[in-house]
Amino acid sequence: MNSTASTVTATSALNGRPFGLLAKAYCNKHLPLTVLQSARGFYIGTASEDGPCSRESVQYWPRQEAADLALAAGMWTQRSEP
Repeated sequence: MNSTASTVTATSALNGRPFGLLAKAYCNKHLPLTVLQSARGFYIGTASEDGPCSRESVQYWPRQEAADLALAAGMWTQRSEP
């Protein structure tokens, strides 16, 4: 199994959306995955009302549309640690 496939099977659903494994493991927060932006680009991660919590994807994308597509298609690699 490749890392992309493990991303799809390793995430559970919260209201039909996958949640952040690192957010759960390191912050004890059950937060849905979303596309966020940093100085390096767009990434898949989690955020709460307090702000960003975790960067879940290994990848950064130069455009939000590309990151949105990767999240929707499950075409990204889950980070193993923060």
